[in-house]
Amino acid sequence: MNVVVTGGAGYIGGTVATLLVRAGHDVTVVDNLCHARREAIPEGVEFVQADIADHATMTALFKLIKPDGVLHFAALIEAGESMKKPEIYFRNNSAGTLALLEAMLAADVKRLVFSSTAAVYGEPEKVPIEETARLAPTNAYGESKLISEQMMRWFEQAHGFRCAVLRYFNVAGALPGRGEEHEPESHLIPLVLDAALGLRHSIAIFGDDYDTPDGTCIRDYIHVVDLAEAHILALKVLEKQGGLLANLGNGEGFSVKQVIETARRVTEQNIVAELKPRRSGDPARLVASAGRAHAVLGWKPRHAALEQIIDSAWQWHRQRFGKQK
Repeated sequence: MNVVVTGGAGYIGGTVATLLVRAGHDVTVVDNLCHARREAIPEGVEFVQADIADHATMTALFKLIKPDGVLHFAALIEAGESMKKPEIYFRNNSAGTLALLEAMLAADVKRLVFSSTAAVYGEPEKVPIEETARLAPTNAYGESKLISEQMMRWFEQAHGFRCAVLRYFNVAGALPGRGEEHEPESHLIPLVLDAALGLRHSIAIFGDDYDTPDGTCIRDYIHVVDLAEAHILALKVLEKQGGLLANLGNGEGFSVKQVIETARRVTEQNIVAELKPRRSGDPARLVASAGRAHAVLGWKPRHAALEQIIDSAWQWHRQRFGKQK
């Protein structure tokens, strides 16, 4: 296949692009590098530094290379920031996606796999969360993604697009030489590994009195390679049908304490944990049902064990910071 990957210099998009190249596909990465380094561009891809909102550049690119499809990862992702600066999330995520769709339409490129988020569900009424659950985002990030999903449905109806929307929560783990790095970092597993490397004094546990087995919040973690493989499978399914919508998850969740204890075993380091007050708006348990992805995509995570996820992230973390612990 001939594929365009937006946001392909980032953590998830770069992993997908890497796996596509390894499988023998022609890959063009489009990234404006606002939250990625040029050194993170995967080997073997054609790279175009551009913003997806640049209609002229994107239309010209699509007409030139005539891709079979687009995998769309370019987005701002920090939920907390989105509540302080909602305007940049709607401009970048929602309006940017509309511009991308318009460029695809102008060039007659009509297959799109969209990296969405389970944040579109907001506070769940039932766990695990199914695709039919109420859509009520509690932050501007989730809303910006939901707006993008809605636009895609109308493009399918009006213009014959074939779209796949994949929703998921927490992505972690790494390919050798490629892993998670955000500045500033806000995700639990890399923060725990920072503590293991001595880059921070401790890791915070925000509340231990939730209605869960050990009192700490439970979240759904999925290995980045499993996630990438699901997106590639979705692109292949779009050869025959559109209108795809599926959650991606590991089938169970892991608590904050479980993550910390597992990281202690994997790293063999005494990671200090400090109990802090609850954060406002943190649900006790967020786990996505992935039954539809199993049935429609023929997908099942191969690296679902928390030890596997953290061990691969640990190898990347040590390489990234030049540590040999």
